Amino acid sequence: MVLDRLRRRLAWVGTTGTPRSSNGASSLHLFWDVPEGDWVAAEAVLEVVEPPRVPALSFWALQVSFTDRGRDGGGAHLGLQWFPPHPGSTAVNWGGYRPGGGELPGSSSSLLSATGNENTRDLAWRPHRPYRLRVRPGTSEPPPGLHAWAGEVTDLTTGTTTVVRDLWTSGTHLNGPMVWSEVFARCDDPGAAVRWSGLRLVDERGAAHDVTSVVVNYQAVADGGCVTTDTSTDDIGILQATGAVRRTPQGARLVVPKRPGDGP
Repeated sequence: MVLDRLRRRLAWVGTTGTPRSSNGASSLHLFWDVPEGDWVAAEAVLEVVEPPRVPALSFWALQVSFTDRGRDGGGAHLGLQWFPPHPGSTAVNWGGYRPGGGELPGSSSSLLSATGNENTRDLAWRPHRPYRLRVRPGTSEPPPGLHAWAGEVTDLTTGTTTVVRDLWTSGTHLNGPMVWSEVFARCDDPGAAVRWSGLRLVDERGAAHDVTSVVVNYQAVADGGCVTTDTSTDDIGILQATGAVRRTPQGARLVVPKRPGDGP
């Protein structure tokens, strides 16, 4: 019986069925090419250009790590979710983890949550519409020794900004920025796609630094990922797709196109 299970696991090739990763998802990442710096804000523009067609969780997020003069302050992710338990299957998540494990504490959110989760809240986002995800210093009063970091989402069509809430961490600055897609659908399910653009960091002086290139990463088949994922570029940004033929290889470095109106 054990041998049969081993054979089934070894037979996994990442083309059909549910991803066999530890969390049941297949993930794609874009690691930002940026120098070490005293970053105090990070942002990215996300557009769901091909919404999911199956009732499985999809999560697209901006991720950052927190640091205090080289000391690890944990990390967090801010993003939109296609999550059927929430109204219209749309939600937003702003949550993270302490360096030693366990979730980061934070302020309460003004947004409702159909699942009763502190990190995942109801948000009526729409496909084919760009949203700016931004992590910045927060305004709440954290416990002594901790710092507040806000996660906010701006609908660039209406100009409306929604602050999800603050997370509290020992970190005073940001590093290790990336964006990713985490998809719990089957490898052979109908595809979905998102576009990333407007990747930007802000330093302590308030100066903005556009990210001009990223490195592509796919979850390996050996780690339970799907091979039916791909990363590509168009004239606006970088696309991450599922249910696709992979044409861009692992480790490729891609130039981030400038969004119209982003300036020189």
